[in-house]
Amino acid sequence: MSLVKLNIKGISYSQTQNGAYALILNEVDGDRKLPIVIGAFEAQSIAIALEKEIRPPRPLTHDLFKNFADRFDIVVKQVIIHKLVDGVFYSSLICERDKIEEIIDARTSDAIALALRFQAPIFTYKNILDKAGIYLKVNPESEEKNIEDDVLLDALVAEELETTSPNETFASKTIDELHNMLDEAVANEDYEKAAHIRDEISKR
Repeated sequence: MSLVKLNIKGISYSQTQNGAYALILNEVDGDRKLPIVIGAFEAQSIAIALEKEIRPPRPLTHDLFKNFADRFDIVVKQVIIHKLVDGVFYSSLICERDKIEEIIDARTSDAIALALRFQAPIFTYKNILDKAGIYLKVNPESEEKNIEDDVLLDALVAEELETTSPNETFASKTIDELHNMLDEAVANEDYEKAAHIRDEISKR
């Protein structure tokens, strides 16, 4: 079976009724997206790895794993999403130490959080992408392709997860207030909120 390389398009920050989030993986050489439902903690851990400017005051669990692996010269070389059963994705960490390769079973959300920290590539098998991938049929000639892509993707994820919009808005806050709120969110280790605030600051 052929492997397909994926990259991270982003996380759907619209919280569902059961507190889940959607991690969106993108086919590198194609237009298909692979949405994966993940928990709030894993979403925070992935978000903090994506948001380089937000640094936690203490290491998260995945940061601790990375520090532990570095200390003992263990490298995560790649992550493979290798199985899909009843809507649940199964993944493996391909690790190496002293030129000996080991395969470790992992939840997909944990595997991707670690892949980001090790800058390791993420792969899945073609048959999994064929089964679970979302192919967005947008006009390739349109100058608004990226906007259309995002709108369609958000609609599909919202439908799948039955998402609800966040109650809190930051549009009415001043820049100084936003920076203070950002510092407070990071201090409280509320990295999802911090990511929202960073988005608002970036828009300004």
